[in-house]
Amino acid sequence: MNQRLMLLDTASLYFRAFYGVPDTIRRSDGTPVNAVRGLLDMITRLTADYGATHLIACWDDDWRPQWRVDLLPTYKAHRVAETVDNAPDVETVPDPLEAQIPMIRRTLDLAGVAVVGAPGYEADDVIGTYASGADLPVDAVTGDRDLFQVIDDGRGVRVIYTARGMKNLEVLTETSIVAKYRVLPQQYADYATLRGDASDGLPGVAGIGEKTAASLLGEYGTLDALLAAASDPDSGLSAPVRSKLAKASEYLEVAPDVVRVVRDLDLPRLDEAGAELAPITGNERAELERLGTEWNLGGSVKRLLEAFDRFA
Repeated sequence: MNQRLMLLDTASLYFRAFYGVPDTIRRSDGTPVNAVRGLLDMITRLTADYGATHLIACWDDDWRPQWRVDLLPTYKAHRVAETVDNAPDVETVPDPLEAQIPMIRRTLDLAGVAVVGAPGYEADDVIGTYASGADLPVDAVTGDRDLFQVIDDGRGVRVIYTARGMKNLEVLTETSIVAKYRVLPQQYADYATLRGDASDGLPGVAGIGEKTAASLLGEYGTLDALLAAASDPDSGLSAPVRSKLAKASEYLEVAPDVVRVVRDLDLPRLDEAGAELAPITGNERAELERLGTEWNLGGSVKRLLEAFDRFA
């Protein structure tokens, strides 16, 4: 069996499961289990369809790291439910989903799925680090466009993009990104910085949209080279673009570090994390089956067990 590492943007997936599976599915005490069911079925399908042999559920130990907020206070500000001193802010999460997160962690643990996070960093940074350092092909599963920057055809790093739903998954490569955005994956962070992204609280450069951002990066290659041209009176950069970049100078000093995923976290190796998939056996299998009944997880547990049994 050819080896392939799958990296899950776990929160992205369980949010999608929560909104995609009816919340009328509940356990006997009335607690919804739709996100648990949906996530297990996603893992079953994804690992089977894309031939994953290793799997890491990448976790947001800090969904809004303070160091990113210090650089750009608007970063994800619209998603803050409560600010907390000396600790991560509380994200706006529907109560019925919040109640399911401990159940998700419990089922992943019993299934032997490696869960890896890093204090002060997002799941994106965990994905970026593993994708950049893995010595086997990688599929990063996410609905977040920021992770397009990790795509690397030469190293076999793809993104399985979930934004259109599990029935319309897209396998994105360098060719896909160039066709859709007219920039290379390694330019995507600069592109997002220029264009902005309301979903992350990135204002972008006023007056520079997707087409202009792509055109400028097509001509200058990087944001640094573009800014160098803007400061050079002899460059061919137009006066209107110079003016727009000048007005956004403070933003452009900090935004690139906010947008770029971190690629050098000190994370456990794949073998240390227990990333290699294996059959679920013994007490863990029995307990997962018991919880499948007690928590009304339907056929999702059985399907997951069968999917992992193929690694025997």
